[in-house]
Amino acid sequence: MTLRPFDKLRVAPSEVEGRQAQGHPELRRGMRIFGIDPGSERTGYGCVETDGRRHHLVACGAIAAPPGHTFPHRLAHIHTELSALLGSCRPDCVAIENLFYATNVRSALKLGHARGVAMLAAVEAGCDVVEYTPAEVKRAVVGYGRAEKHQVGHMVRLLLGLPSTPSPHDASDALAVAICHLHSMAPAGMLDSESRSAKPSSWRRYRPPATHG
Repeated sequence: MTLRPFDKLRVAPSEVEGRQAQGHPELRRGMRIFGIDPGSERTGYGCVETDGRRHHLVACGAIAAPPGHTFPHRLAHIHTELSALLGSCRPDCVAIENLFYATNVRSALKLGHARGVAMLAAVEAGCDVVEYTPAEVKRAVVGYGRAEKHQVGHMVRLLLGLPSTPSPHDASDALAVAICHLHSMAPAGMLDSESRSAKPSSWRRYRPPATHG
């Protein structure tokens, strides 16, 4: 699988959508975290690299099962695509959103299966696996455990310095999981004063730029 900068990545029609950030040749390779937002219909992924001061987008997108596939084949497709992406991104760790809420037992079981094949792909790639609940992710990224999806997406865009919010929302959620792990493992003072002042660490602290009429 070849990832192209800011292009839509399609392995087959409607199967995978993704993009890769422009490389930063002036920086040596830092810590890479691969976030996964599991789902039986569509699984979001997002890889973030940090040099200890700033975070950069490596790749993000969503894996969608082809129409008409049975549930077992959808799981196999998720596993195959995640394995290829992990091989391309070569992360140091995989962070997965934990199963916290589902509309019914059937949905919970399907989501659990999707999480299982995602974990299998991560372990087969030789990566450590960590898990975070949606509330933990929102607190780490937005500063509020009940933040809305658009708030999470907005903070992901700001923290990664992107021109627009990653889409679909599954990709934005997966990037948020990766950022959550980076923030949870960052020692005090890891981010320098310049990066702290340049990017707001909470939705509540964000203020739109002043306009001059």
